[in-house]
Amino acid sequence: MATPVFVAGTGYPVFRIPALVRAQDGTLIAFAEGRQKISDTGAIDVVCRRSSDDGATWGPLQVVTSHPGDTAGNPAPVVLPTGRILLLTCRNAGTATEHEIMQGVEAPRRVYRQHSDDAGASWSPPAEITAAVKQPSWRWYATGPGHGIVTGSGRVVIGASHSRPPAAGDTGSEPKHYGGHCVYSDDQGATWRIGFTSSNPNGYVNENETTLAELPGGRLYFNCRDRGGTSPGNRADAYSHDGGQTLEFPYRPQATIVTADVQASVLALPGGDLVYSGPSHLADRAAMALRRSKDGGQTWQVVHQVSGLPAAYSDLVALGEATVGLLYETGNWSPYDRVVFTTARLDGS
Repeated sequence: MATPVFVAGTGYPVFRIPALVRAQDGTLIAFAEGRQKISDTGAIDVVCRRSSDDGATWGPLQVVTSHPGDTAGNPAPVVLPTGRILLLTCRNAGTATEHEIMQGVEAPRRVYRQHSDDAGASWSPPAEITAAVKQPSWRWYATGPGHGIVTGSGRVVIGASHSRPPAAGDTGSEPKHYGGHCVYSDDQGATWRIGFTSSNPNGYVNENETTLAELPGGRLYFNCRDRGGTSPGNRADAYSHDGGQTLEFPYRPQATIVTADVQASVLALPGGDLVYSGPSHLADRAAMALRRSKDGGQTWQVVHQVSGLPAAYSDLVALGEATVGLLYETGNWSPYDRVVFTTARLDGS
């Protein structure tokens, strides 16, 4: 049974863009964007709620990031071995649309880092890290959205995406200008670097909204939204053998995930398999489902149908050997009525 976490009209008119982590003490921290309207543009805050009983009940709404009048968004949290929770977010002018930023008529997005040392009860002020994680020519920028990871070697890795400046004759807002990359830190989030970039502007795969997981042996698996590309389906994936610094191949289509053009989440299970959350409808944002891969992300199969209702963005967290928590957007007639939490067992029981 799904438990409502963020409900439209309760604190904010609309909530979107969920992210989810589990602190070392077991506390679940659910993040979202608190919006004044459904649009991606406007005065938007990053908010959170916490649960100490595995998602059965949730504490009061907290504002984590607010840039008054501006857009704060794309929460990308990660839990460090020390227990500290890092959070990366983005900021742009509240009057600026994504297309205007991509066209260069509005200022590029900026990137910020925060942390919590008390399982999300309080947060440090946002500190800007744009110069470390964004190439000067990039315009649009998105951390995650969704959780990052700490690799077996201790590296913090967070998926991200960007847009490139256009060639002559293009406006810059065409989907072909989207690209994927990751950012990483080898000192527990004190300093950051840009890892791989994948952004060939030929319109075949338009990398956007990146999620990732670590495979047994340390290889990283990246899965991204293919936003309006001409390749089969709406997902693409890639692998890195050096902790996200480079890709073995640029993003290629992942045609065994047939879904709408939408963000999704990937999580590594303790046994080495991968689980993916996202809508299972062939074209629309509806029918949230979990898919599983037993071959390191090469192929995927639906293993748990979560709902038949409208559904959109999501994020996953591990709750046990075969149990995952899922935070996702849904509603009766729209996928943006509420953000709910549910659990699923993936061992067949």
